[in-house]
Amino acid sequence: MAASIRLRRLAAVAAVAGGAYFTVLGNPPIAASDRGAALANVKHRIADPSAAVPSRAVQESALIGSSASNPLDVLVIGGGATGCGVALDAATRGLRVGLVEREDFASGTSSRSTKLIHGGVRYLEKAVFNLDYGQLKLVFHALEERKQVIENAPHLCNALPCMTPCFSWFEAVYYWMGLKMYDLVAGRHLLHLSRYYSAQESVELFPTLARKGKDRSLKGTVVYYDGQMNDSRLNVALACTAALAGAAVVNHAEVISFLRDDGNGRIIGARIRNNISGNEFDTYAKVVVNAAGPFCDSVRLMADKEAKQMISPSSGVHIVLPDYYSPEGMGLIVPKTKDGRVVFMLPWLGRTVAGTTDSNTSITMLPEPHEDEIEFILDAISDYLNVKVRRTDVLSAWSGIRPLAVDPRAKSTESISRDHVVCEDLPGLVTITGGKWTTYRSMAEDAVDLAIKSGNLSSASKCVTYNLQLIGADGWDPASFTILAQQYKRMKTSYGGKVVPGAMDTAAAKHLSHAYGIFAERVAAIAQNENLGKRLAHGYPVLEAEVAYCARHEYCESAVDFIARRSRLAFLDTDAARRAVSRVIEILASEHQWDKSRQKQELQKAQEFLETFKSSRNAQFHDGKHK
Repeated sequence: MAASIRLRRLAAVAAVAGGAYFTVLGNPPIAASDRGAALANVKHRIADPSAAVPSRAVQESALIGSSASNPLDVLVIGGGATGCGVALDAATRGLRVGLVEREDFASGTSSRSTKLIHGGVRYLEKAVFNLDYGQLKLVFHALEERKQVIENAPHLCNALPCMTPCFSWFEAVYYWMGLKMYDLVAGRHLLHLSRYYSAQESVELFPTLARKGKDRSLKGTVVYYDGQMNDSRLNVALACTAALAGAAVVNHAEVISFLRDDGNGRIIGARIRNNISGNEFDTYAKVVVNAAGPFCDSVRLMADKEAKQMISPSSGVHIVLPDYYSPEGMGLIVPKTKDGRVVFMLPWLGRTVAGTTDSNTSITMLPEPHEDEIEFILDAISDYLNVKVRRTDVLSAWSGIRPLAVDPRAKSTESISRDHVVCEDLPGLVTITGGKWTTYRSMAEDAVDLAIKSGNLSSASKCVTYNLQLIGADGWDPASFTILAQQYKRMKTSYGGKVVPGAMDTAAAKHLSHAYGIFAERVAAIAQNENLGKRLAHGYPVLEAEVAYCARHEYCESAVDFIARRSRLAFLDTDAARRAVSRVIEILASEHQWDKSRQKQELQKAQEFLETFKSSRNAQFHDGKHK
């Protein structure tokens, strides 16, 4: 009876579903008659293959140059996906924008995601069972945004087929109908159609999938499509695109207090500390946007000690395993395990990422996964695989904090939502939090809309980011890597000091093309012309030239910035990142003129950072069964 009710509800909801760079900062608002020309100018700068972001010093000077009589329009606090999205949105509307991030772009939640760009299959299921049209609208919206994220940064994002195993014929019908409805809800934003595969076809596509388990046998699978991304590099691309659009974005710069109007108490800016130099300065703005993710409450409390809590933090742990756990180009998602949780295994950058947990946590700068959470994931995936699952195979494990939001205006604290909340509960301070990576762009749009209203700002246009490609995307296609392979060499300095040529092999060429888009040729030129073509770690295509490029063009200011967020070595293989750190510091020292003391400090910080990634090498083993 319950099964037939479920199927009828699916059918009912399906029926509903059918129905000159930095100089922009100092310019006055653009006249409405010039909107088209201004937008075309911004798009040209972003797409220009010779474009270069303003230096960090220039960006900081732009923040310092604001005053009470000549303030910025918007100052953004937080350099995650949402914060950088806000900066880009506001800058492309012709507003004068600054952004500060106390650590690095994507240093928090935005680099520790599931790497999926998704509409939310689970939310669609909830919409069906609860007959909740609000949840259904969230899925509609997320699926539309999913397609735009991929199209705006195709070098960093891709469609990924995900296999859902069915161990009964009811599950096969249920998942097939549910995922067909997911296709239907996506409409013209569909990536690819879902389809059913027999058990034999399924194991051919996913060889490590177990056909038989505890008192069950595989009947077949349903494969559907969602998006996947390189999250921190997408975040860095957002920051650099905002910089090219005219925003003054500065990482390693922390807000330590707010500036207020003496007359009405409105927030009119912030006192900022450069966490590299230690210098402090004031930046004035008509509106401050708090996009600090899990830390947005601490920003609000800085402004008002009586502010009500908005964040209900949740911990999500992921582990990385060798590539043989999953085939290239096919993920595995189990919507409901024996204890009701979701578990998945996804191919990512040549390895397999598996997860996840969802549990209450406290907010910390460097969250660490607990051993029992790692064991839980290993235990969960072992039920679906025919390969021995071992703790010693864990190359890296990390924890990220999801900032689930509570609207402070809500009468009940039970209104915790996966949707985002944007509000101005203090004059001059707009807070945007909650939501998910997939919807960062529309979250930013909502925040800028409210900021314009709050500050009575004069923008040149409405939001234009829907079809705005990010830096590196214009003119890129999947075959772009062949140019690198054919036209460049990797010049490497041997241990004896001799320079020897090496081929720009397919793996390295593809890696550069996907990481940097049309700017990959710049990195390849550094590898060839400056003898920085050697790999930083055996088994990974990350080149020495990338360190130099990121220091010059992507605001890479520390060793951790590179191993965690410009490259993904820390997330892919903690031990490989540890082996690469010394050489990364050498190159950064040359680029930034670090002395021996700073180099020693960088090495210590990198080692401490890597200790929070529980690979098999630095794990504290106990009597777990996965050995």
